[in-house]
This record gives sequence, structure tokens and C-alpha cells, in this order.
Amino acid sequence: MWKKGEMVMQGRKILVRQSCMPPYEEYIEAIRPLWDSHWLTNMGKYHRELEKKLQEYLEVPELSLMVNGHMALEMAIQMMEFPEGAEVITTPFTFISTTHAIVRNKLEPVFCDVKESDGTIDETKIERLITEKTAAIIPVHVYGNVCNVEEIERIAWKYRLKVIYDAAHAFGVRYKGKGIGNCGDAAVFSFHATKVFNTVEGGAVSVPRNEMYERLYNLKNFGIRNEELVVDVGANAKMNEFSAVMGLCNLRHAVEAAEERKRRYELYRDLLDGVKGIRFFESREGTESNYAYFPILVGEGYRTDRDGLCRVLMENNIFPRKYFYPLTADQACFKNKYCRVELACARKLSKEVLVLPLYADLDRGAVEEIAEMIRDPFGR
Repeated sequence: MWKKGEMVMQGRKILVRQSCMPPYEEYIEAIRPLWDSHWLTNMGKYHRELEKKLQEYLEVPELSLMVNGHMALEMAIQMMEFPEGAEVITTPFTFISTTHAIVRNKLEPVFCDVKESDGTIDETKIERLITEKTAAIIPVHVYGNVCNVEEIERIAWKYRLKVIYDAAHAFGVRYKGKGIGNCGDAAVFSFHATKVFNTVEGGAVSVPRNEMYERLYNLKNFGIRNEELVVDVGANAKMNEFSAVMGLCNLRHAVEAAEERKRRYELYRDLLDGVKGIRFFESREGTESNYAYFPILVGEGYRTDRDGLCRVLMENNIFPRKYFYPLTADQACFKNKYCRVELACARKLSKEVLVLPLYADLDRGAVEEIAEMIRDPFGR
């Protein structure tokens, strides 16, 4: 078995993610005015500023900040006013939030298989799942891999369906020269601490029209328009000022951080290219990646299975993640309701995928040591 390398001898844990944070002094100085104003929430100065800057950065017509990515997805679904019990075609190869947001809106998820090439929803299998109850499609740009947005749009137009993209992994991704948030009727981003851009907790919905932005404003703020007027039944999904300031600070460093992740991503590719049994997802032509994740697929021909490799890494203080295993459709909370749904490719990927540590401050030496363990898991 492997002898512990230098980073492990020093007691360092290499986690799959490390939160991107600005310099301490920069954030402290940025929040200082909050002690003078005492304006901590309710769409204050920094909330409004971050909303505007993110709209520009993501190149979208309208953008509404939310308290987190999950509530952003719930609000985006509620905005569409689907009838209770309507069906939503979606992917099981995603974080559980995607499915929960559908179910919590009293809608029925209809799971479509994914493509082995990139893990995104298999657009060739969508039409066969459409019924008279189908109201929408919620695909996921998984690991920042862009869905076949052109074909999904064609299907949506043909059957008059809404499309809400879960773009939680796709912050800063551009496709064919445009921000990915321009696709569909809405796109939802997550700014959770583990994402490439974070506001500690946060999220946003991008939409094409101002009336949709106004509807989202109502939904996230109890429907309140002024001290005496409530025009809608809403929730409390607003982002606070401390989170907004963190976002403004992190946004200043977003391009630099993406470049640092790209260097580590490309180093992984170079070091692992050609390893028997290790495969990579394909990137859709025309995509400008955010290099948010480095997933590998551990398949036939490798010296152990995915779980075996995961154990080797964890025994050496390296903590990858099995994103996404089990599938959301197979989670215990659904009590085998979807166990007979044909999801052969998604289930295969879920047993093979392993997301390796990747973040802007990850040492080059750590990448090299992780790659060496993968090349020779039972060496030394």
C-alpha cells in the first residue's frame, strides 16, 4: 500500500473543495459601513450592488439574488405557477436539491436518463416522457458541462413547455459566446460556500424579462412592495448584506481564481491521461468552462473499482466525493418509488464517478501526489 506522502505526514487533509475567500482585511474593511448604517438585510445597498454586478458578470438581462441556491430554484418554479401535480422532466444525476425543489412545489418529477459522454440529460429520451400532464423540463449543467440547449429548446417550443436550468455548477460558464444564464425561461445559480463563487450562502435566478424579475422580488420578500402594500403570497428568501459583501469581495477575484483552477485541472488531465480504466467527461463544443470540478470515471480495466480507489485516497488524507451516488431517484426519502425507472446510464455513472479535489489554492504537489496514487493505487 501507499506510504504517506509529505502533505499527509504534515497532517494535512485535502478536501474535495475549499471555500474561496477574499483576504481577511479586505472583507473586514468592506463590512465596516454596516456598523454605521445598521442596515443588515432587506435589499440594502450591497444587495443591490451585487445584483447589478452579477447581472453584468454573467451577461444576463435580469438577475434576482436569493438566500441560497435551493430557494432560488423553488422560487423559479413557483414563478411559473404550474398546476399542482404537473409533471416535470428532470435528471436524477444531480444534487438532491434539484429533485426536492420539484417535489416541495407539489409537482411530480419524471426522471430522464443521462448521456454517458457528459452526464447531462439525454435530450434524445425527453420526448418519449412527455404526457398531457408535462409542464416543464429542469435539466442540470452538471459539473459545468452544458446541456444540449438547442435541442431542449426545440422540444420545449414544440410542446409548449417551460425550461428552468439548474446552473448551480455553471457560474461563469459561457456557451457560444454568451453567458449560460441566457438559456431557457430561467437559470438558477448557487453561491454556496463550496461553489467556485460564494456569498457564504446564496443563490440567484436569471430571467429574460423584467416582469419575471418583479415576480421573483415578490416571492422572495413576502409579496411586500411598501410598508402598506402586499401584492403576492411570498416567502423570505432574501440575501443579507454580510453575504452580499462577501460576494462583492469574491467577485473581484473570480477571474484569477478560475485561472488557478484551470491550471490544476489541466495538470490533472496531463497526469492521468492514458491511465487504463480512467475516463473523463467530454465538454460540449463552444463551451468556455469555469473549471469548477474534476470528475473522473473509474471503469473496466482499472486496478480496482471506484469505491476501492476512494478508500485508498481517504486512507491517505485525500477526500474526494462520489458526486452523485446514489442517484436522487434512488434515495431513501422516495421509498423505492422510482426504483423501476429505466436509468441505466445514470446508474452506471453514479457507480463510477469520483470528483477529485480542485480549488484555486490547491498545491501543485498535492495534484501530483493524488494523480500518482490514481496511476498506481497499490504501489510503493
